Amino acid sequence: MKSASDRPGAPAPLVIESSVVEGLPAEGALLLRMSGSLDADGAHAWSEELRGHLDQADRAGLRPVLDMAHVLLGGAAVLRTLSEATLARTGRPDLIIVRARPGVREAVHLACLAGVRLYTTLEEALREMARTVTRVEDLPAWRSQMADPLRPSYEDLHKEVRALRARVRTAPVIGMAQGTLMVRYGLADSGSAFRVLREASQRFNVPLRVLVSAVVVARPPDGEVWFPGRRPLPLPALRILARSGRDPRYRRQMIDAVLHEALAIGRAPAGYVQFVDPAVNALMLETHHGCDETFLDVLVRGRDEGTADAAARTRGQAVSVPDVVTDPLLSDDSRRALLTNGTRALRSTPVVSGAGSCVGVISLHWEEAGRRPTAGQSEALDVLAADTAAWLSWYHRSVLLDALEHVHKALSRRTP
Repeated sequence: MKSASDRPGAPAPLVIESSVVEGLPAEGALLLRMSGSLDADGAHAWSEELRGHLDQADRAGLRPVLDMAHVLLGGAAVLRTLSEATLARTGRPDLIIVRARPGVREAVHLACLAGVRLYTTLEEALREMARTVTRVEDLPAWRSQMADPLRPSYEDLHKEVRALRARVRTAPVIGMAQGTLMVRYGLADSGSAFRVLREASQRFNVPLRVLVSAVVVARPPDGEVWFPGRRPLPLPALRILARSGRDPRYRRQMIDAVLHEALAIGRAPAGYVQFVDPAVNALMLETHHGCDETFLDVLVRGRDEGTADAAARTRGQAVSVPDVVTDPLLSDDSRRALLTNGTRALRSTPVVSGAGSCVGVISLHWEEAGRRPTAGQSEALDVLAADTAAWLSWYHRSVLLDALEHVHKALSRRTP
């Protein structure tokens, strides 16, 4: 169920999407995903809208969980709205908020709002709900590493800054995709395009940045079907990645598996996976392990010059750096970031498509200088890279194209 403000001229109106989360021992949860912006003018209207969703949850016997990860909120507006919503729930289960930005958590903490529980993730909230399902009042508040358990930690703030920088890199591509769809389908505003993109992203479990990049680089449709004659593709014959329980349709699961296998093969304490975004022709960080915040910030900024990752992508073959201190391949900035991360040796393995282009890089880091993968480890890493390329090609030609077809059909129905 979806609802949104229709005030004329309202920028990025706030949207609430509700869905039921099953699987708790004695109850379910009504997840309310929010996106958009909230200002003082729209606070009262949104408060009424939220109250309607909360009443629906109460009538259905569901615990309300508010996901605020994609909301831009003014401090006074959010506090007033949450205060009104919680006052109306006196004697009912607390309002649970997950994935709120550090600024929102800080505002709620300082206002000492009763009837609000904050958690970093949905999974954490559901675990606690399941553990204490018989006594709602015992649910613990959101925790951090700082002295005050309700306040965000410095690590949280670093993550927030990194996420903002990643969004800055992605925002222009989202704008390009919205503009492309507006012109192609004669849409009156960019909001209509964004809502369809977001809905397709959620339906097919395709990250929004991946979907909008595909919209920008794919050839335009010429007819009722975007990709006529397309047939279902068989799953690729994978070797290392062909483990039970892994669903190739789920991008995050497969990318995490790539890194897990790489770390195990190389016996490395740290590493990360990057894929090339075709819309900006740059490596984008997908997943990581064992990397500190300063180094991750460098990766998110996208400074590829003087790095082993860039060299592996350009050469199309693995690049090893046995000693970060002395290797001339690295730029001073890259060397400094690696040493700050505690890295003295590394290897970057390119993920090369069947057409011969590099579509990603798998990187491993070691703390001791002179570390190189053995011949057997190098061969296994090359097999893993080939598996990754085969899976990624299948994913792009099946799951991603399905999402694009959905966008085309949804917007074609809206065209007069």
